Amino acid sequence: SVFMTVFNVHANWVPVAGEVQYVKHHSGRFMAANLPKSSTDNERSTIVIRTANGQDILIRQIAGAIARRIVTYVEPGETVDLNDFIGFIKFGSRVDIFLPLDTEIMVKLGDKTWGGETQVARLAK
Repeated sequence: SVFMTVFNVHANWVPVAGEVQYVKHHSGRFMAANLPKSSTDNERSTIVIRTANGQDILIRQIAGAIARRIVTYVEPGETVDLNDFIGFIKFGSRVDIFLPLDTEIMVKLGDKTWGGETQVARLAK
């Protein structure tokens, strides 16, 4: 998960090239985005991108206690490239990326990440 405070940039970028398979907005609560249950209970948007290797990567934009507006710009059937603009979450929020189990994680808990610059993971081939 990447947690963003009100002082961070809340733009979200595509973490992997592929074709958008699924996009859905889920209504929900507005708990603090750093709480574990916010991933399933808060208002959120779910996006699934299928890579050229057939791996499905799930991205979840999660609203927080202050962030109550999620904007998602991609749609099913759209081809996206690494670091394309995927959307925006206004104010404090969180983005979860669900990856295959054999993925190499490139960041540690507590690392500061930079949107469109920090490589958070490397997919197995």
